[in-house]
Amino acid sequence: MLTSYARKWQQMRPLPTIPGAFPLVGHSLMMKSNGREFFQQIIHYTKNYQHQPLLKLWLGTMPVVAIYKAENVEVILTSSKQIDKSYMYKFLEPWLGLGLLTSTGNKWRSRRKMLTPTFHFTILEDFLDVMNEQANILVHKLEKHVNQGAFNCFFYITLCALDIICETAMGKNIGAQSNDDSEYVRAVYRMSDSIHRRMKAPWLWLDFLFLMCKEGREHKRSLEVLHNFTNNVIAKRTSEMRRDEEHRSADKDSSSSKNKRRAFLDLLLNVTDDEGNTLSHEDVREEVDTFMFEGHDTTAAAINWSLYLLGSYPEVQKQVDSELEEVFGKSDRPATLEDLKKLKYLECVIKESLRLFPSVPLFARNLNEDCEVGGYKIVKGSQVIIIPYALHRDPRYFPNPEEFQPKRFFPENLQGRHPYAYVPFSAGPRNCIGQKFAIMEEKSILSCILRHFWVESNQKREELGLAGELILRPTNGIWIKLKRRNANES
Repeated sequence: MLTSYARKWQQMRPLPTIPGAFPLVGHSLMMKSNGREFFQQIIHYTKNYQHQPLLKLWLGTMPVVAIYKAENVEVILTSSKQIDKSYMYKFLEPWLGLGLLTSTGNKWRSRRKMLTPTFHFTILEDFLDVMNEQANILVHKLEKHVNQGAFNCFFYITLCALDIICETAMGKNIGAQSNDDSEYVRAVYRMSDSIHRRMKAPWLWLDFLFLMCKEGREHKRSLEVLHNFTNNVIAKRTSEMRRDEEHRSADKDSSSSKNKRRAFLDLLLNVTDDEGNTLSHEDVREEVDTFMFEGHDTTAAAINWSLYLLGSYPEVQKQVDSELEEVFGKSDRPATLEDLKKLKYLECVIKESLRLFPSVPLFARNLNEDCEVGGYKIVKGSQVIIIPYALHRDPRYFPNPEEFQPKRFFPENLQGRHPYAYVPFSAGPRNCIGQKFAIMEEKSILSCILRHFWVESNQKREELGLAGELILRPTNGIWIKLKRRNANES
């Protein structure tokens, strides 16, 4: 082991690095444990070394290479060989198993091929009713803040996204917006926090040590709640589908399930691979739990950041207002898929928000073989961290990168931009399979909020307290004021 480490140390020596690494512990003693301070530290390093194509760190005996230049990001993300997620993703496996996010190799390729059709736009259209209903509940919850003082909207949006993901993933309305103290909701948040804390604490990486401590025991209890909930939903839906099939066989004219909404779960229970094999109960649970994990926090963060930026740039919000007026007039009818397609400027707002505040601020790959990036050899077994937060601020592609300018995403302004300069949903073979779903949900919720309210932000950017955890989170929340939309017209 020491020989392997010494060999890697020697092979990686030419790569640009930060001074202060020690043998065996590397830069670990320098790294901040607090999520907010750690993220600021990483961003500070990428700024100081922006003239370099990449940056090497040692976390213990593990070489970690940060990349934040489009041409180097392309090398990693376009590779059909470098598709294994980082070692850190193993801490998601107790909850998510080896689903689409965490699996590798042939299992990932087969599963990706099976699941891609379930995110076709005609299927996503079935989910829009749920999004509209939950967005209206959110608007009702926000009413009490109209013409009042500033309030933190982050948790409101997150509960709305959780309700949407539960109903679209499992066909189960958990009513998180009405009951944020439900056992399942609490377990989701305890589990997410536990995973993040474990990732930052090397002494908790060994399973037997982790399970001996209080943190590990709480993790196990949350896991039981989450898996029991999903298992029960799958079993119930499987039974319903079997019963419906029997009714259809007995009565060709039966329409007992004709009007029932489809959920992601229904699609998983029917999907087959090239040999005609269906997914096992455990396979289905892996994908439902993965959809739950990936689909609520990330979307909620994107909506919150969009609201913050719109509230900070009233001239942009006025343009969104004009577009909403053009599409909906004074009507408060639910948005249709055609309506959402017409909201071109709002989509540019969302994309620019994701440029400045990508929901996933960094993600990583484990190198399966040696790889040349930016003129340097990175050895097999290294962890490569891609940092969209820094990548999206490259002035070569985004002049005045800290400015919020949705026009950057007008079609005429996309010409000549490097295709890997902007990767909020990753890119290449392991890009986010649910990105169309996410954009549709963000447009649905934002359009509903902005048709009712005018938003004013109550924080300067330096007051947000950015923390790059599993998602990019404002440790101080998102504080906004609301006014009645029509009352603001002048």
